[in-house]
Amino acid sequence: MEDINNMASAEDIEKNKVWGILAYFIFFLPLITARDSKFAMFHANQGLLLFIGWLISVIIGSFFPLLGWIISFLMFILLTIFALMGIIAAAGGKMKALPLIGGITILK
Repeated sequence: MEDINNMASAEDIEKNKVWGILAYFIFFLPLITARDSKFAMFHANQGLLLFIGWLISVIIGSFFPLLGWIISFLMFILLTIFALMGIIAAAGGKMKALPLIGGITILK
């Protein structure tokens, strides 16, 4: 996980830490409440990437019996681990990109 904390100020991190954590549960909350926060938007982007991954996992599991279910289950486990890593990073006030998917930027 790459640490990119230099993008957000200490004040921004402290003020928006809760929104960073909540972004992994409901990614669009920081879009509504903390749009100007680099910290919250970083974690909202990570949460959106996880949501898209989970959506792909469900689609794979829906269209391909047995093998698709196995792949879907493994993806779900991996993405859940990534979400926990993101929550821990946000709670610690860090902006660490998630492995494999964290380098993708959808929200700015």
